[in-house]
Amino acid sequence: MNDDRLIVALDVPDAVSALNLTKKLGDAVSFYKIGLGMLTGGGLGLANELKHEHGKRIFLDMKLFDIGATVESAVRGLAQFDLDFLTVHGDPQVVAAAKEGAGGKNLKILAVTILTSLDRTDLDGCLLKPGTIEDLVIERAERAFEAGADGVIASPHEVTQIRGLPSSESKLVVTPGVRPPGSDLGDQKRVKTPADALNLGADHIVIGRPISRANDPVLAARNILDSIS
Repeated sequence: MNDDRLIVALDVPDAVSALNLTKKLGDAVSFYKIGLGMLTGGGLGLANELKHEHGKRIFLDMKLFDIGATVESAVRGLAQFDLDFLTVHGDPQVVAAAKEGAGGKNLKILAVTILTSLDRTDLDGCLLKPGTIEDLVIERAERAFEAGADGVIASPHEVTQIRGLPSSESKLVVTPGVRPPGSDLGDQKRVKTPADALNLGADHIVIGRPISRANDPVLAARNILDSIS
């Protein structure tokens, strides 16, 4: 049986490469993330094909951020594709607009808290308010839940505290910043292993390059799945 707790990020140059990777992975993987980098290379068409012709679940990682009316309109259009997850920035007005745009569709709106590639020095450069990353993530998560988000994106380091929020009941926590033991961290700064992330309370883990750039992507994916079984 497929374990959809693992979401594989299609971090490859274009839709053709991504489709080839999904064919290679076959039944080993049932859930894929398509991000902004892929969007300009045929990402929406790929998402539609994987969902409706191959029966895969799709996480569209667009991190939408704009005025409410624009976000609502964009999400309303995307909801017609019958995809599974969509990310928006965690600002309450953005989340509320996205939920309005999703209407009665099954599309889950996930609010981004703080990117797992950022640390406190990066936040200072962005002029974000003082405080630990953990405190800021928890605050943003709580506000996103109150605005109607179906879940949040956060690093594994903050999952336990998010699960402690009364407003997190029945909500999703999806964690990038996950690396198998011994993997190159790349641009990630707040990481844990797949098993650790799930044991801390994550519903889904997102892993890209350790699978897509592996000499044997199928073996890499199966090793990760074995580690969380």
